[in-house]
Amino acid sequence: MAFSPPPQNIQRSPRWQQLLAQLSKVGQPPVLSTLAASVLVLGLRAVGALQGLELGLYDQMMRLRPTPLPDERILVVGIDETDIQSRQEWPIADDTVAELLSVLIAAQPRAIGLDLFRDLPIGEGQAALLEQIQGDSTIFPVCKISSPDSPGVPPPPATPEAQVSFSDLVVDPGGILRRSLLIAAPPADSDTVGTHICNDPEAQLFSLGLQLARQYLAVEGMELAVTAQQELRFGDVVLSRLPPNLGGYHNADAQGYQIMLNYQAASMAVPQVSLTDVLSGDVGAAQIRDRIVLIGATTPEAKDEFYTPFSGGLRDSQKMAGVVVHAQSVSQILRAVLDDRPLLWSLPTWGEAIWIVLWGLGGAIFAWYIRRPVTYGVVAIALFGGLYGICFMVFLQGGWIPIVPAALALGFASGGVVLLDRFNKSDYGQAVYKQVKVLLRLDIEIDHSKVGEQVAEITDTEYFNTLQVQAKELRARRQAKKTSLSMGEPPATPSTSAKNAGDGQPTDSTDDYLQNLKQKAERFKSTSELKSKSDPAEDS
Repeated sequence: MAFSPPPQNIQRSPRWQQLLAQLSKVGQPPVLSTLAASVLVLGLRAVGALQGLELGLYDQMMRLRPTPLPDERILVVGIDETDIQSRQEWPIADDTVAELLSVLIAAQPRAIGLDLFRDLPIGEGQAALLEQIQGDSTIFPVCKISSPDSPGVPPPPATPEAQVSFSDLVVDPGGILRRSLLIAAPPADSDTVGTHICNDPEAQLFSLGLQLARQYLAVEGMELAVTAQQELRFGDVVLSRLPPNLGGYHNADAQGYQIMLNYQAASMAVPQVSLTDVLSGDVGAAQIRDRIVLIGATTPEAKDEFYTPFSGGLRDSQKMAGVVVHAQSVSQILRAVLDDRPLLWSLPTWGEAIWIVLWGLGGAIFAWYIRRPVTYGVVAIALFGGLYGICFMVFLQGGWIPIVPAALALGFASGGVVLLDRFNKSDYGQAVYKQVKVLLRLDIEIDHSKVGEQVAEITDTEYFNTLQVQAKELRARRQAKKTSLSMGEPPATPSTSAKNAGDGQPTDSTDDYLQNLKQKAERFKSTSELKSKSDPAEDS
């Protein structure tokens, strides 16, 4: 009977070895720290915990941008406190507004935005005012869209629907205005009192800024169009719709059609004159012709002011009048379409995640190779400064990429490497790290004492002794056969056992293997007996 010994080593495939090698690298401090920091930062960002910091840094970069020259294609006629005091009227009466419109229309502007609610008569002159609005398609009065708790404000009576625009603005939590609402529809559950277009859920309304930009660009031969992705387009410029998670926003209210409001400046983004300046003739026709003119209140009494990203850097006049905000909305569209000034954009979610992980990995690697505290501090400052510099340069081109999450990932990952390195150098850390590496490499430690017991049990069986006897008989018969052949004697009649021996079976190796196994078992028994004698308490 032949018996082949089991293999002593299990050969693993190259692919399996490669997988084990890759898994073993997870235990390295830079990789482990990067993974932990990235998961933590991305998790915080996913629940919106970093939105306040990201928006605050966005505002700071907005304030640091160089101020462009005023947009001469737009003129704001503001009703300020001086106008109110000199005329002794508030609100400004309809006949005053009608007189102002007469002066402006005579100068032939391309469009006029009336950012004043005139749904009800104020003083004298409503009929003249309505006649001007209905007779000139370049005048765009405003309304306020209704909401579940407000009926809204209708436009002036009998205003053509094509000229109606809304003045609603989107304010972020915290009171800062960073977005521009271009198209909206009144909600179906709004509190409607009466019937007007601005509380009709079926109506699609344009903002004052979009209406004025659309009128101006139509003269330039650029009509408003819709792309296959249902996004607005003027010529080759697409006004990409703002998703809920753009840049630092987390689940922002993106109802309607919104874009980021790319402010031009904190003040004097567009030329501005007063009501009195126009009516007194101080504003010439050349300052009005072919321009977009916006009329609105700039006095604090109107309570139509908003905090903007510039508010944090201003000591006085921290709020911006609503009519100026609309002017900035118009200007950003005109500059994007006619001057190639980029609109604000951001990376997709997966791109931002890669960006954050890469900065975390960079911080971990630099901390792993730089061990001197002074050098570590200098390089860390340089990395944080480089991150801010890169993001700010991209911001100047309209790109809003994460700074706060990337900086946190860099700091957490580099700090984690330092802590892990110190932990690994301690005695306790060495012991724990060794066990972790063993687990990650999937190494299997064999209990040699248990194996010895099993071998001893096998060698004590009758079956094992029978195998040894058969192996000796086979070897003796094979040796006798070789001897008789060498002396020229005819071979004996082979028996069944001899046939098995002559079949080329490795009887010698089998007998050696069995003998070796027997010797190992005897050594194990001797070791066990010596141990039992030296430690009798353990046997008891």
